[in-house]
Amino acid sequence: MAAASWYHRDISRVVAEELLAKAGRDGCFLVRDSESVSGAYALCLLFQRHVHTYRILPDDEGLLSVQTIQGIQAKCFRTLPDLIGAYQQPNNGLVTPLLYPVHRARQAADEDSGEPGRGAPRQAASGEGVPLSCLPSARRRGGRPSAPVAGRTHISQQLHQRLQEQVHSSPTSDFMGFMAEYLNHHLQLDLEALRHGHPQLRHLSTALVTACRALHRRIDFTLAGLETLARVFDPPASPRSPAREQVSPPRAATAPSSLPGLLTSDPDLELLLNKISTVNHLLSSLEKKVLKSLQETVSRHNLALPSVAAVPPPAAKPLAVQSFEVKVGKSQRAALTVDVESGTVAITKRGSGSPEETIPQDKILQLIKYQSVQSKVRLVYDRETQRSLSRDFVFPNARKREAFCQLLQLMKIQHSNLDEPELISVYVGTWNMGSTPPPRSLASWLTSRGLGRTQDETTACIPHDIYVIGTQENSLGDREWVEFLRASLKTLMAIDYRVVALQCLWSIKIVVLVKPEHERRISHVHTSSVKTGIANTLGNKGAVGVSFLFNGTSFGFVNCHLASGSEKTHRRNQNYSDILRSLVLGDKRLSAFDLTLRFTHLFWFGDLNYRLDMDVQDILAHVTKKEFEALLAVDQLNLEREKNKVFLRFSEGDISFPPTYRYERGSRDSYMWQKFKPTGMRINVPSWCDRILWKSHPETHVVCNSYGCTDDIVTSDHSPVFATFEVGVTSQFVPKKAPGSGPEPLACIEWESIEVIVKTASRSKCYIEFHSYCLEEPQRSGENTSQSCDIPGFLKLGWSAKHLPVLNPILPDLEYLGDQHLLLSIKGVESCESYGECCIAMRSMIGSMAQQFETFLFHRGEETGSIRGWMKVRVPKDRRSTRERLYEWISFEEEDAEPAADAPTCPKPPLQRLRSRPRSLPEPTAGYTNPAYFIFEGVP
Repeated sequence: MAAASWYHRDISRVVAEELLAKAGRDGCFLVRDSESVSGAYALCLLFQRHVHTYRILPDDEGLLSVQTIQGIQAKCFRTLPDLIGAYQQPNNGLVTPLLYPVHRARQAADEDSGEPGRGAPRQAASGEGVPLSCLPSARRRGGRPSAPVAGRTHISQQLHQRLQEQVHSSPTSDFMGFMAEYLNHHLQLDLEALRHGHPQLRHLSTALVTACRALHRRIDFTLAGLETLARVFDPPASPRSPAREQVSPPRAATAPSSLPGLLTSDPDLELLLNKISTVNHLLSSLEKKVLKSLQETVSRHNLALPSVAAVPPPAAKPLAVQSFEVKVGKSQRAALTVDVESGTVAITKRGSGSPEETIPQDKILQLIKYQSVQSKVRLVYDRETQRSLSRDFVFPNARKREAFCQLLQLMKIQHSNLDEPELISVYVGTWNMGSTPPPRSLASWLTSRGLGRTQDETTACIPHDIYVIGTQENSLGDREWVEFLRASLKTLMAIDYRVVALQCLWSIKIVVLVKPEHERRISHVHTSSVKTGIANTLGNKGAVGVSFLFNGTSFGFVNCHLASGSEKTHRRNQNYSDILRSLVLGDKRLSAFDLTLRFTHLFWFGDLNYRLDMDVQDILAHVTKKEFEALLAVDQLNLEREKNKVFLRFSEGDISFPPTYRYERGSRDSYMWQKFKPTGMRINVPSWCDRILWKSHPETHVVCNSYGCTDDIVTSDHSPVFATFEVGVTSQFVPKKAPGSGPEPLACIEWESIEVIVKTASRSKCYIEFHSYCLEEPQRSGENTSQSCDIPGFLKLGWSAKHLPVLNPILPDLEYLGDQHLLLSIKGVESCESYGECCIAMRSMIGSMAQQFETFLFHRGEETGSIRGWMKVRVPKDRRSTRERLYEWISFEEEDAEPAADAPTCPKPPLQRLRSRPRSLPEPTAGYTNPAYFIFEGVP
């Protein structure tokens, strides 16, 4: 199926503008898919160094027309090439006629070659910048991109593309290779024979026989096993009766009678069909045969079948009382004993037989972690004689301190009177299983024990609320894998976890399990998958995703397997971009927003396959010395993130464990970095291929409590990786004040001004679209009131308060509004396409005075600009009551902020305010890659 060379399919607006800027001539143009209207196109035209974008829309009859300025009558065309040909002429409503087509780059033969994709445009094909009128007629007209043109494309190419489009199951690459070889090289021979009256299609028969050799062997093996099992249940032969016949039906009876001569003309294919029919017969009759045999045995021997008693599910294991050795003051030793079930913390000095003090959980006001001393914590609690008292404790190490804090957090949760949770724990695991079955026990993986930042033994067996397990190269059946995970968790935690979702793409799987009590809190479950293998049609590489709401908090989880090979960095970046663009997850009303902005919390993990750019012997030397910092400096994922190529504004826990790939199977003592292939030896340097990252809305609560890998699961050449998170969640808000008879007071979101800078060569007027769950429906602003392009390639836009809408949330309560976020999208008036999106937390904006905000704009995973402005959220006086959340009683404090030992007040952590400059933005003196972020500050 040929497509016009100026048709670039689904490239992004940014890439289209880069291609036109590279062509650099007035009248250069290309066509891409519209981002705002499904089935429509965007015509991008360069004139006077600015890109003008026009929408090409189909009508009810499928005719295409260009949206132009008012007063110009729209012309309709049956095909896209006809439309493009007509707009070569002047006075058609465009700023200039279409003169120079910018051609689509020739697609590389090897789709996994590591060449840059849409994220970094390839070298344009020959013919770029040639006037359209000078091209041959067939090339100029091409064909309608959405439909094949008869006689223009060779039939073998059409069939080969149709083969790729029909790949929905899991054919092996070898089988696809045989079929592709036939379509490309031998189909013509069969067509020639057919023209001469020979309908046998000999070359197709040869290709099928070759492709099915492995199936022959597998069926022989399976058939032998089934026949053996069937003979086991044969009734014993009587001495007087003749020998029994084979269980297999006669060949003649099983051979299909209605098959075309194509399939029965080859004896090998006929034999294969007979075998398949025999297997079908055995499988359909075996269950009845076994049942009849067992029934006859029971009846013959008068046996009683044992009654199967229902085994009650094991009760949840009560948490044991845990004790921690600590240092109080400069030298005094003591023990802190935490009893989660009774809700108390006891302090016992060394040598004393009884506790010095026992503190009930409701008297504990605050827990303060010191950042300068990772093993130190301050406990603030109420006393009868004093208003409050604070005491410092130093643990043997940071892990023990974290275990103590987790136990106190769990104690607070268990003894709270809340109907709905405010804090949950989420486990995320990823493992490339190497196409081998797992070991009998996954205990170390599911309890976060091994290497790196791991769970302390005192908290390792505390069950998490949600388990999300991602695997790659998983050879187990879908249901078999899910039940294996559930059984493993039931053994470890004594909880029968419920399945929220299972999504699979070939051997890539994601499973989401939750505690039974949370099942009713899960809603709006969506699943999706994206293939990124050869030609983006094979699912050996790609991603699977799950999204859902936990009460009022949205979660997204993506498990992926990206392209392999040290040299395939660009291809991995492109895989990421394709997944980000194509996964269909979350609220459909937010589908126009970047995937990373649709969820309160998004977790992305899997075998990302990024490698270390260092000689293998140097890597091994650093690993032996545990010098991980030197290796992380050459980690491809870190380098690509620093260049803003992938995972923009994502977070990752500190890596303090050795590279998880490529180990020798059966041990974790050595790396098997040499891989012998028919084409020669390949070097796979030890690398952190398996990663877990996350991105959350601003001013939400998420803490990574562990990040590491196991050291005792050795069936694969990858080690399983785990991470655990403490996540704040919201629930359906119920106003404390009952609605009265009079009009309800309204909260107001008011804007004083907004300034935006986007990376674009367009001069289009723009408007802002506002989305939020606290609004009844999306709102939009007027057109921008100011506009300039002082720096080439960037457009600065401004809105005054007069042109910005006043937003009224559906509820006016402070407690409700503090959990809400606003999603903003900057859209072009002409194309209605997004130039960038962002998320703003409302918590810091609440007050009578306007507050400044500043953040980045994203689109399709790219950073496309920045936005800042002044806004305020006004709350009615009688709706300003709020309360402290369960996760807010734990805070961080520097050593130099230490108050007196018996401080009478309880310190409360201030709300984190956005910095005037985003934290990850480099200072002006350090250099920068995007000038847009510095125009606000007056940097040239």
